[in-house]
Amino acid sequence: MYRLFYYPKNASLAPHFVLTHLGVPFSLELVDRKADAQKSADYLKLNPAGRIPTLVDGKTVLFESPAICLYLAERHMDACLAPAPGSPHRAKFLQWLMYLTNTLQADYMVYCYPEKHTQDPLGAMAVEAAHSDRVAAAFKILDEALEGQPYLVGNTVTICDYFLLMLCIWADDMPVPPQSFPRLGAYLKRLSAHKVVRQVCNTEGISLAALA
Repeated sequence: MYRLFYYPKNASLAPHFVLTHLGVPFSLELVDRKADAQKSADYLKLNPAGRIPTLVDGKTVLFESPAICLYLAERHMDACLAPAPGSPHRAKFLQWLMYLTNTLQADYMVYCYPEKHTQDPLGAMAVEAAHSDRVAAAFKILDEALEGQPYLVGNTVTICDYFLLMLCIWADDMPVPPQSFPRLGAYLKRLSAHKVVRQVCNTEGISLAALA
């Protein structure tokens, strides 16, 4: 049985969506961020980065949210959460997965913690504003990519959709929120109605009111 070390509304949310979608047995192991449990000696043995999430699958221990999602999707290819290598949609799938993790999430993290990215005490506001614009620009690209299609890759949900939904839940109160874009907003409303999404958000105590 899979074990997912998580904290509500954290980067463990996307793997939580994926595990629930797969319908496989798994347990949730709460890592209390408020008590810095992710920095405890026991947790660091599993995840030396001291971050959330971590997935344990027998002797396999894996961290980094997108890696966990991809691992799960490829362990259960029959669920079609990732196009098979060599299939027509594989290239776009990899493109969007990397874009979400390396561009959108990275810029969003700078927006959230601007003080970590400048030595100028007065510069944090400028860093935050700049990255608010960068995140909005990324949402615009994703909005345009959704023209004429229900999901990011093909006609079915993939891990890219669950990862993007996680980022949009985080960003729903930004100056230019994802739900303000026409196609992206409609897409998020559809995803928010999915049984898997409702179940996971109910478990984690996450409100979807802004997106639904």
